Amino acid sequence: MNAAISEILEALKRDVIGVGEAEERITALYSGDLGFADIDLRREERTAYPEVVYCAGKTAEQSLSIMKKMREHGVTVFATRASKELADRAAAEFDDTDYHEPSRTLSIGVAGVEREGLVVVAAAGTSDLGVAWEAARTAEFFGSNVRMINDIGVAGIHRLFNRLDEIRAARAIIACAGMEGALAGVIAGLVSSPVIALPTSVGYGASFGGLSALLGMLTSCAPGVSVVNIDNGFGAGYQANLINRLRKTGA
Repeated sequence: MNAAISEILEALKRDVIGVGEAEERITALYSGDLGFADIDLRREERTAYPEVVYCAGKTAEQSLSIMKKMREHGVTVFATRASKELADRAAAEFDDTDYHEPSRTLSIGVAGVEREGLVVVAAAGTSDLGVAWEAARTAEFFGSNVRMINDIGVAGIHRLFNRLDEIRAARAIIACAGMEGALAGVIAGLVSSPVIALPTSVGYGASFGGLSALLGMLTSCAPGVSVVNIDNGFGAGYQANLINRLRKTGA
C-alpha cells in the first residue's frame, strides 16, 4: 500500500483525524492539479497506458512541472514535441531521461518494459523521418517491438518490393508519406495486416502542407487502410501498438 495512505489510515484508526479529513487527504494524494494543468494520474488504471505530455505550446517550465508531478506518483513519462532545452532540464532532474532528438520525444522511467509483437514503420523518404520516428518511439514506449524501414516511396517502388518480407512480418504497419501519400495504398494492396496511413506535411506548394497526402490516403481504394491526422506520429504509433498487442501470432 502507498506509504502516505498508510499514514492517513493509521491517523484515522487512532482518531487523530476523522473520516472526512481522511477522505480529503487521500483524494489530494491523487490530485494532478497544478493550476495551469490538471494531470490525469490514474489514466493507466482505466486505459492501461499513462497520459502523454504534449509539449508544443507549453513553456519548458510547465512541461517539466507536469513531468515532476507524474514521477512523484510513479507514473512513467512520455513527452512529444519536446525541445532540446526541455530535455536538458529533464536530464538534470532525472537520471533515466531518454531524449531522441529526431523525433523530439522524451521518456522517463521506462526501464524494464517488455515489448512484444512487431510494428513496422515504413517511411516514404528521408524527409518523413521526423514524424516516422515519433510514431516508432511511441509504439516502443507503449510495448511494441518496432522496425523502421526508410526510403521506400513509390518513386522508387523496387525498394519497397525489396523489403516486402520484413513488412509482411508485422502485426501492424504505419505508412508514413507526404507528397501525394500513395505509399499507404500500395502497401495495403500487398499485405494482410492493418495499415495506418500517416500523412506528413512534406511536399511542394500544391501539397498544401500535407493536405494532399491526407486526402489521398482517405480516398485510397485499398481496403484495410485507416488514417491519422497530418504529422500525427504519436496517434499512428499509439494505434499501431493497440493493434499489435491485441493480435497474437497465428490469429
